Amino acid sequence: MKKCRCGKPAVFFRIYEGRYLCEKCFCRSIEKKAKKNIRQHKLISPGDRIGIAVSGGKDSMVTLYIMSKIIKPRRDMEITAITIDEGIKGYRDVCIKRVKDFCKKLGVEHKVFSFKEEFGKTLDEKIKEIKSNRYDIDTACTFCGVGRRYVLNKKSRELGLTKICLGHNLDDEIQSILMNYMRGDLQRASRMGPEPIKEDEKFIPRIKPLRIIPENETTLFAMLKKIPFYNKHCPYRTGLRLEIRDFINKMEDKHPGIKLTVLETFDKMHPLIKEFVKQQENKVFYCEKCGEPSSKKICKTCVLWR
Repeated sequence: MKKCRCGKPAVFFRIYEGRYLCEKCFCRSIEKKAKKNIRQHKLISPGDRIGIAVSGGKDSMVTLYIMSKIIKPRRDMEITAITIDEGIKGYRDVCIKRVKDFCKKLGVEHKVFSFKEEFGKTLDEKIKEIKSNRYDIDTACTFCGVGRRYVLNKKSRELGLTKICLGHNLDDEIQSILMNYMRGDLQRASRMGPEPIKEDEKFIPRIKPLRIIPENETTLFAMLKKIPFYNKHCPYRTGLRLEIRDFINKMEDKHPGIKLTVLETFDKMHPLIKEFVKQQENKVFYCEKCGEPSSKKICKTCVLWR
């Protein structure tokens, strides 16, 4: 059996570092990576009231666990867990129960906000409504993503939160980077850097403590720490992101460390992308219907949901 440097039996081989790790050293390394990312990019500051976006999946539950360990002992910061209930029957209701129980165990306040409450209908109801109009599964992902971002930002602002913490891991970031390149969406790419960006007074900055940690490592961390995540995928999950995920995983198998290389290269390019987008004079509007910040006079959420 392979051994960790400390002499204990290894549970994981981190190929891009060329080292075996025991359970204790592996878990400690994950928390150290997250803390280093937070410190290096100044993701949190004294006085912050941070909302942890928790879906019930492994990454958001790991983020909640790590952030609660960092912030709860401090008196100069607060955290609140936030779950968006899209209204996906047989899926989201199960996730919410897991999150609620875990928050209770950690002693973290938990808030749930729903599409039904905000838009008057669930995602399931919305999909049935548009099913006859050139419906495909990708349509569900579009409606869901736009709606979730809208509700999360609006409700976080109403709660007086200063930052929204997302559970995006390294794989999520790489997939998003490549998707934005393929779609030619430099405006969205400009908002993807390592530091929190405040585009407007109504927009709550996002932070991503796990963005340098691969998905397989967050999964193992959750299992070793016995974090009760929900491991089934959303029934609407499909599309370009899955194809990119499969491609980048094949590349990582052949060329270990390529995911981190892609992220590091993007982070070096990010200031240039931001400056280019800034020069295009992309004005921030306030939606004429709902008053939320938007790149157009009517925001995407109102176009799709209202």
